[in-house]
Amino acid sequence: MTQAMAVNDRGADCTRIGFLLIPDFSMMALMSALEPLRSANYVAGRQIYDWTLITPDGQPARANSGIEMTPVKSVADFDFHPFVLVCASIDGQWFDDRATFAWLRSLDRHGARIGAISTGSYPLARAGLLDGYRCTIHWEFLTSFTEDFPELEVTGRLFEIDGSRVTAAGGSATFDLMLHLIAEEHGHDLAAAVAEQLIHPMPDEPDAPQRLPLTQRLRISHPKLITIIEMMERNLEEPLGREDLAMEVDLSTRQVERLFTKYLGKSPARYYLELRLKRAHLLLCQTSMSILDVSIACGFVSASHFSKCYREMFDHPPRFERTPRPSAIAS
Repeated sequence: MTQAMAVNDRGADCTRIGFLLIPDFSMMALMSALEPLRSANYVAGRQIYDWTLITPDGQPARANSGIEMTPVKSVADFDFHPFVLVCASIDGQWFDDRATFAWLRSLDRHGARIGAISTGSYPLARAGLLDGYRCTIHWEFLTSFTEDFPELEVTGRLFEIDGSRVTAAGGSATFDLMLHLIAEEHGHDLAAAVAEQLIHPMPDEPDAPQRLPLTQRLRISHPKLITIIEMMERNLEEPLGREDLAMEVDLSTRQVERLFTKYLGKSPARYYLELRLKRAHLLLCQTSMSILDVSIACGFVSASHFSKCYREMFDHPPRFERTPRPSAIAS
């Protein structure tokens, strides 16, 4: 059977997947899911996957890139779908639609496999469908998601498959998830052929880190400096003193100062402060936490000091992040 063989009618083993598009969904996450399925059909020479685009109201869904996708169905048009993936993006954490949540819960009661890509984990969590399951989400939302849903087991891995729940962090992690699912259903050889067809490496292990290593992110390789920065990133709520940081890598505080100045152009204190303020920015934008709670979560001793530092870095006070602003979506 040649790879170029045309796709015929659906076979008995065709897997049906519904993609529920939340407004302002991630186009990259959606395409990273659809293209491996399309390629799997092409490589297999028959239709082993079939998909449907669904929106809450049946109206076209606009991606965060401004591109509109025309759905085939609304949630009201489906009594049952065997596998549904919720696709969202930056605004996924604010989606709150009772009819959609009820539909997802009905699918679950009837034995459907349910999952999420990118920030689609937010709607699933709000629907109560991640209770008792491991799940993941894009690294940028990891802190705010765990703040909003502290009872959930959130791993931060590239993707999670736990029983009838499937979640992926978005972006290329979605591609890795789909290759894993293809291998799970149709074997490693087909998944490898799909990866090769789309010039994509075989998937990373699910527990591979989502973010680039610090050495690549900062373009530095000094091991002791990397260790200090890793310690800073792990201790934002209760910042470590400069003596503690220096002691961990067996350097003097003066030597640490010189390392930061040489490689990063700023003092350790300034770098640490900026890390905490960037975390605060995410929490202010992604959660409903009070400004006081955000300041405490980011290691500030008072709200006034936090506001002063925040204004100096972002040129506006923390409360500005809570002011509705025009959409950034291209017209």
